[in-house]
Amino acid sequence: MTQDVKDLEQKLWQSADKLRNNMSPSEYKFVVLGLIFLKYISDAFDERYAKAEVEKYDPEDKDWYLAENVFWVPKEARWKTLQDKAKQADIGVVVDDAMEAIERENPILKNVLPKNYAKEGLDKRRLGELIDIFSSLSMHNGKHSGKDLLGQVYEYFIGMFADAEGQRGGEFYTPQSIVKLLVEMLEPYKGRIYDPCCGSGGMFVQSEKFVEAHKGRIGDIAVYGQESNQTTWKLAKMNMAIRGIDASISFGDTLHNDKHKDLKADFVIANPPFNVSDWGGELLQDDVRWKFGVPPKGNANFAWMQHFIHHLSPKGTAGFVLANGAMSSQSSGEGDIRKAIVKAGLVDCVISLPGQLFFNTGIPASLWFISRDRANRSNNTLFVDAREMGEMISRRNKQLTDDEIARIAEKYRQFKKQDGSYEDVAGFVKAATTEEIEKNDFVLTPGRYVGAAEVEEDDEVFEEKMQRLAKELGEQFVEGAKLEKEIKANLKKIGFEI
Repeated sequence: MTQDVKDLEQKLWQSADKLRNNMSPSEYKFVVLGLIFLKYISDAFDERYAKAEVEKYDPEDKDWYLAENVFWVPKEARWKTLQDKAKQADIGVVVDDAMEAIERENPILKNVLPKNYAKEGLDKRRLGELIDIFSSLSMHNGKHSGKDLLGQVYEYFIGMFADAEGQRGGEFYTPQSIVKLLVEMLEPYKGRIYDPCCGSGGMFVQSEKFVEAHKGRIGDIAVYGQESNQTTWKLAKMNMAIRGIDASISFGDTLHNDKHKDLKADFVIANPPFNVSDWGGELLQDDVRWKFGVPPKGNANFAWMQHFIHHLSPKGTAGFVLANGAMSSQSSGEGDIRKAIVKAGLVDCVISLPGQLFFNTGIPASLWFISRDRANRSNNTLFVDAREMGEMISRRNKQLTDDEIARIAEKYRQFKKQDGSYEDVAGFVKAATTEEIEKNDFVLTPGRYVGAAEVEEDDEVFEEKMQRLAKELGEQFVEGAKLEKEIKANLKKIGFEI
C-alpha cells in the first residue's frame, strides 16, 4: 500500500472519530461502515450509469447494472441525494430510507445494512459532517481504483474499530499480519476456501489479495463462510460486497448448526474463539466430526480443530489460530485427541507466535497447519518458534513484519517440497519426526524442538572491549549529571526544591 493511501486512511479515521461524540465504538462502527458501503455501491452505480450514457443505453435500466454484478441503486439512495440533504435535520431518516431502498432492490443484501441513522442518540449535525467527509472519496483516486480505495478504507476502519473496542474487537477482527501469514503459507491459488468463524471476512479479503498479487484469477477461488454473531455477519456481507467477492456466508452457530455440511474445502482458514467453555459440547457427544476423540465439554478448541479436519478435501490444508494451551494440554482427553491427530500424519506445521499481536486477548497463541496431502513428509512436522519476532505498532500491540512473514513462509515451502532446500535453523525452525514428538509425549510446543539459537562469536579483544565500554559509560554518567542538574533547576523555578 502506498504512503498516500495510508495518509488518507489516517486522516479519514481521525476526522470520523472526532464526530463520534458520546457513542461507543461498537455502536459507531455500523454508522461509519454503513456509510462507506453506501458510498461504494453508489459510486459503482454512477460509473456504470456514465458508461450507459456514453453507449447511448438507457441508464435507468436495472438489467444494465445486474449484467455486470453492479448493485442497482434507486434515486433516493444515490450518494448525491444524501450529499444534497446532509445539512437537513431529517438526514437520519434520509439515510435509513436509502438503506431500506437498497435492500428492497437487491435481495442479496436483505437484513444486512444498518438502519439506525434516525435514532435519537445520533447527532444529525455530525452525521451530515460524516457524509461530507466521505464525499471526498471517489471511485477513482490517482492510481487507485475506487474498489481498491474504498475497500482499503473499509478494511482499515474495521481494524481501527477493533483496536478501539479492545476485547470485543477480537470477535470480528483478526490482526492483518496474522491473516497475511496464514494466507502466504496456505497459498490459496485455486479451489474452495472455507472459514467457519469468519468474523468480518478478513481471511477472504487477504486470500483475494494473494491471488491478485500472484497473477492468479479471482474466479478460480470459491468462498464459503459462517458467522454466529449477526452484527458481525452483516459486516462480513458488506465487506464481501465492497470487494466484489462472490461469497456464500451463512449466519448461525457453526458447531451446532453447520450450514455447509457437505462442503469439502481445499483450504480452511480460521481464527476460532479461544478456550470457549460453554460451547454446548454435551449436546454433541456422538457427532460424526469427532474422528479423533470426543472434545471436552469445558473447552471447544479440539471441537473446532476436528471440524476443520472434517471439512478438508482429500488434498486440503487447514491453517488456523489456537490458544497455546492446545499444544500441550493433557486435561479432559485433549492430549489423547492431539496424539491421535499426530499419529494420523496430519499435523504439518506448528508456529509459536509472539505476544501482543491481538487486540482482544493477552493469551499466547499459535498457528497450526493440518494437511491431508502429506505423502512426502508424513513422518515429519515443521516447528517454528516466532516468539521473538514482531515490531511494536502501538504501546500495547505488535505486528509481524512482511520480511518475517516471508521468512516463515519460505521455510514452510521448502519443508513441503522435500527437495533438499530445507535446513533446520537452531532457535527458529526444526523438522521433527513423529518419533521425536512421541518422546515428548505428543506435546507440540515449538520451543521443545527448535533448540537455542547459536550465539555469535565475540572476537573483540577483551582489553579493547572494556576500554570502549568504560568510555561509553563515562559519557553516559556525564550526560546523566547534566540532566539531573537541569531537572533540579526547573523544579526550583516552580517552587519545588530537592
